[in-house]
Amino acid sequence: MNYLAHACLSFGDPDILTGNMISDFVKGRKKSDYPQRIQQGITLHRKIDEYTDTHPATRQAKQYLKNTAGLYAGPFVDIVYDHFLANDTYEFEEGALDIFTQNVYAQLGSNEKWFPEKSRMFFYYMNAQNWLFNYRTTEGIHRSFRGLCHRAKYIDDPEPVFEAFLTHYEELKMAYEFFFPHVKTFAYHELLYLRGN
Repeated sequence: MNYLAHACLSFGDPDILTGNMISDFVKGRKKSDYPQRIQQGITLHRKIDEYTDTHPATRQAKQYLKNTAGLYAGPFVDIVYDHFLANDTYEFEEGALDIFTQNVYAQLGSNEKWFPEKSRMFFYYMNAQNWLFNYRTTEGIHRSFRGLCHRAKYIDDPEPVFEAFLTHYEELKMAYEFFFPHVKTFAYHELLYLRGN
């Protein structure tokens, strides 16, 4: 899953959110450097990613992008899922996405001291450019695709992937709609387990 989904699947807990959002920047034993709740967020992120990658809806969604994205079909699907989540009126009623994303930035800002050094500029731009809210537009997704290509080693042109996204928009939306209730239930129960409830 991508950043909006991981934020949503932190269920309003600032420390879980922080761990969930920094997880990709925390390697190996470094996880033990963090307070317990942030460690739980890091673990939750990894469990969500594993569940997402092996879910049948995600495997199907990757097929729509595989010819153009190759090995990066999974990361592109993660971004696509955030687009449909941002437009999901069951998860975010009218105006709720803006409120949610501003709360996320505020909660992350209050825990900024826990950001790994390599993540600080990343989260600065996420906030300054309001990535989480802008996933709702196809322009925002286009920018995210360009950003992924900029960071990737083996793909440098996002345009064919973006065209495949537009071509298979309805099929990818159906994959999201099938998948997201499953991952939300999974993440909720995983978090209860991590908390020892």
